[in-house]
Amino acid sequence: MSDRRGEQVPFRAVTLFVSLLIGIVLVGVLSYVFPAGDDSMAAELLVDRNTRIFPYPFTIQNVMWVVFCAAAGELVVRHLTGRREGEQIYLGLLPEDDETILRKGDLTPIYRRVVESDPERRYLLQRLLTGALLQFRNSGSVDQINTMTNVSLELYQHEIEQRYNMLRYVIWLVPTLGFIGTVLGIAFAMRSAGVMFAGASITEGSIGPEMMEQLTGDLGVAFYTTLLALMQSAVLMFAMYIIRGREEGVLNRIGQYCLGNLSNRLVGSEQAGRVRTGTAAG
Repeated sequence: MSDRRGEQVPFRAVTLFVSLLIGIVLVGVLSYVFPAGDDSMAAELLVDRNTRIFPYPFTIQNVMWVVFCAAAGELVVRHLTGRREGEQIYLGLLPEDDETILRKGDLTPIYRRVVESDPERRYLLQRLLTGALLQFRNSGSVDQINTMTNVSLELYQHEIEQRYNMLRYVIWLVPTLGFIGTVLGIAFAMRSAGVMFAGASITEGSIGPEMMEQLTGDLGVAFYTTLLALMQSAVLMFAMYIIRGREEGVLNRIGQYCLGNLSNRLVGSEQAGRVRTGTAAG
């Protein structure tokens, strides 16, 4: 996004790199906790430790853990962004008392303060105030200020939604990987079952309990990928909705701040003309 290129893009790149590194370290830790030969359910569910489909550690579960950490890193970026946006409200850019009335001549120091607080116009509050102040300087109409503010808030709402596009894709990718692992696991189990059944019919004529145990074990491992994917996706979706709700709440507070401390204090050219006319008539 253009409003963040001065700071967000490098920060997001660093966060992505750190997140991927954390994912790789997490896979290493899980591999150490569940060594080769561990037949426990946790080992099969979390890392598919005894996989016969992929060369370990390149399993579906391990890839899912790396993707999960990448999504978590993006959530951290969104959380920090929303917090910084909210902090701008407390800079005191506008008068906040109950008596101040603003006219055109009073807006120059306010405009200068807004620009100096965010020279690169990276924050939503400063962008909104800059546009509103310039609009009032050119038109002197409070109604146009209110219209422009409402339109800007709608555009900012859409901008916030766009910021979550990649995150939504990654959250969708996690269960997709789980389904892919399940399909591959079932296909491998069916292939192994065909080989075992053919061998049994030739040599013994019956299927022994060891063969059934191996077959059901392969099928169980196949479904573990989907189970883990659904668990990871549920955690990511819950966190995303909370963080996005907070970011949208910050945008609402920004709109209320501008309405209460700028729009409601402005004296437009129409009001000023009526005040002068009333004074002359008196």
